[in-house]
Amino acid sequence: MITGVDKDFFVMSVRYGVCTMALTLATLAYAQPYPAKALRIVVAYAPGGSNDISARAVGQKLTEVWGVPVIVDNRPGGGTVIGTELVAKSPPDGYTLLLTPPSFTTNPTYLPRLPYDTLRDFAPVTLLNINPQVLVVNPSVPARTVKELAALARARPGGMNCSSSGSSGANHLACELFITMAGVKIVHVPYKGNAPSLLAVASGEIDLSVNGVLAAMAMIKTKRVRPVAMTSLKRSHALPDVPTLDESGYKGFEAVAWTGLTAPGKTSPDILIRLNSAVVKIVQSPELKERMLAEGSEPVGNTQEQFRAFLQDEIVKWRKVIQVAGLKAE
Repeated sequence: MITGVDKDFFVMSVRYGVCTMALTLATLAYAQPYPAKALRIVVAYAPGGSNDISARAVGQKLTEVWGVPVIVDNRPGGGTVIGTELVAKSPPDGYTLLLTPPSFTTNPTYLPRLPYDTLRDFAPVTLLNINPQVLVVNPSVPARTVKELAALARARPGGMNCSSSGSSGANHLACELFITMAGVKIVHVPYKGNAPSLLAVASGEIDLSVNGVLAAMAMIKTKRVRPVAMTSLKRSHALPDVPTLDESGYKGFEAVAWTGLTAPGKTSPDILIRLNSAVVKIVQSPELKERMLAEGSEPVGNTQEQFRAFLQDEIVKWRKVIQVAGLKAE
């Protein structure tokens, strides 16, 4: 027979045992090695563009290395703010990452009221690659050189248009830089991603566009769009016969795209180190380097500190361009 004192002691012992077991199970769950489940890479553009292609290439290799699924989640819209905000407000556990585009560093100036802090709410992982861009036109446009294109635009002030993957993105700013340096009036038309932007040029809806070589290559090969000039200081390995804007008379013209990988700001340093180590090895592997170069992209894969400095420099650089061009959110 259990007395009152013994009964109280028994109940306390059971409760203590249950709490201890729960705490042990929670500790074991927390101690599971990262990654223990599927990862998600958020791409703030529609499927099919250079950002999407880069995310899927890295995601596929990360799946092979870690043995967990890596899902590419396309969240276009809002000048990449929709997808970026999603990651900023995700749990900082390393399972939701952002395929970071150039607009990440231009939006702080172009869209001053962002629902997140660009540097505080994100932790840099690594710069994946640099994507030289190419100025392309619809085959019906009677201009085969930059000089001829500028002359045509001057003859039709405001009568030509240039598409981009979204306002304030790398190709939008490259287009605006061309407009400023050439002294022409061309209407900017934003689309939700590289693929729809290029399709608009191919269909004749849009006259020209600046786009990544990676995204434009298929349409260039099938002659649905015609390349006119590179926006990088050096010619592309993928398009060696296409001159740069710099060598076409616009000295110092440089506007390249790039992609990186960032995580929510409070992600554990240990997880960030593990992510950086795995992704850098993938980017610098002979297989992926060869693939990127063949598609017109230049692989990088650097340290977290180097990528952080790169992001800070890009914010300063494009702030000046946006202010000089007088660009404001539409």
